[in-house]
Amino acid sequence: MTVLITGATGLVGERLLPRLVDAGFACRALLRAGKSCPHGSEAATGDILDPSTLPNAIRGVAAIVHLAAVFRTQDADLIWKSNLDGTRNLIAAAKAHAPDARFIMASTSHVYNKDHPHPGREDDPLDPQQAYPASKVAAERELRESGLNWSIIRFPFVYGDGDGHLEALPNYVRNWHPAQRMSTVHHRDIATAVKLALAGAFDRRIVNVADEAPASIYELLSILGARMESSAEPLSNPWHLHVDGSLARSLGFRPTVRTVHQAQQEGLL
Repeated sequence: MTVLITGATGLVGERLLPRLVDAGFACRALLRAGKSCPHGSEAATGDILDPSTLPNAIRGVAAIVHLAAVFRTQDADLIWKSNLDGTRNLIAAAKAHAPDARFIMASTSHVYNKDHPHPGREDDPLDPQQAYPASKVAAERELRESGLNWSIIRFPFVYGDGDGHLEALPNYVRNWHPAQRMSTVHHRDIATAVKLALAGAFDRRIVNVADEAPASIYELLSILGARMESSAEPLSNPWHLHVDGSLARSLGFRPTVRTVHQAQQEGLL
């Protein structure tokens, strides 16, 4: 099976691609000109913002894993252009040149409203206000209405494999309530989920994928050896950033890194 991967050199992609190669997939990485090709994969020069470069990249693939996204910027126009317009371009190319391919798109748990009365569920109504999650919701809609064989995987906080994401957390949460819990997923289990999706387990579904134990900000910082001010004040939005992973479990997902504590104990951070 030949799989086209967008965002192959990003935080998620550079850790997912070698795991797919090791699992026997023929991986084709969509790369801008001048980018080096990840080991074990085939390079396809192109850009999701340039539709003319996409047909050659897509021809002959059995699946597309769409990871490319922009979120670490204050430039809302760039976020919308990359996440929505780029996805539209990729969908159009898939419909024209690989209409039978599975189209698997990575999305985010940030789409769920902050004041949810329960952990975020795939069928909850959504109305995100920030550009990144709002653009992802719009891109999800485009894919669901495309007529392709699609699946959408919503990931929570991603960490592990030395990506630096968890280590950077103290820079962003110093003013958070220490009891706020957050769902997490290790890169190893992003691969677990994507392999299930490539096998068809998630066809035409939106699926939350997370490990088994949302951790509090206080606990996560403690794992890093950092400290934050304690508090017994009531927590305003107890389900913020906490997702319901029961659908994924019913479809066969079993995390191999079940908690952040396991990742620490086994040297997987």
